[in-house]
Amino acid sequence: MKLYDYPQAPNPRRINIFLAEKGIDVERVSIDLTKGEQLEPAYRAKNPACDVPMLELDDGTCISQIRAICRYFEEIHPQPPMLGSTPTEKALCEMWDHLAFMNGLLAVAEVFRNTAKGFANRAQVGPHAYPQSAELAERGRARVANFFKDFDQHLASHEYVAGNFYSVADITTLAACDFAKWIKAEIPAECTNLKAWYDRMAARPAVQANS
Repeated sequence: MKLYDYPQAPNPRRINIFLAEKGIDVERVSIDLTKGEQLEPAYRAKNPACDVPMLELDDGTCISQIRAICRYFEEIHPQPPMLGSTPTEKALCEMWDHLAFMNGLLAVAEVFRNTAKGFANRAQVGPHAYPQSAELAERGRARVANFFKDFDQHLASHEYVAGNFYSVADITTLAACDFAKWIKAEIPAECTNLKAWYDRMAARPAVQANS
């Protein structure tokens, strides 16, 4: 199998940390987003969503989207479990991973893709062209600030994002915090719970290997 990758970007990094935590080594194929290689016909034929990462299986099946790729690897390599072990853990992991993605990663992306010069007509990931919006960038900054505060409050009473176990939800939250640095947004000093959690997560070998 092959993983189509661009490790500098936050979403591929999420998969790379996930795989490192599981000790899985996969052949990588670089897709240079700065050159628009995700939009070229050969890649588009495999992945009409025109994003990375994408997993291509030996039989030619192509799987894009983070959750789908994580699910595939969790099924074929269940240890250590990264999507929860019990029905409750799995549900909490799904919930918090989604919240971290929607309120963290997408909030940062709303700012970044609506302000960076290189995304003048690429304000949304995917095959279609969308113009930038100053209003969406402003809203995104407010959402990022709320993401920091909301997750700081949550982590006041939880060791990990989804509860008392490390999971993909921690990876997504970490990626969101690091992606925020791209728009010059840091974890606020008053968010002591989030900062303490972040320091513990950033020290993990799998994160260190993909930083």
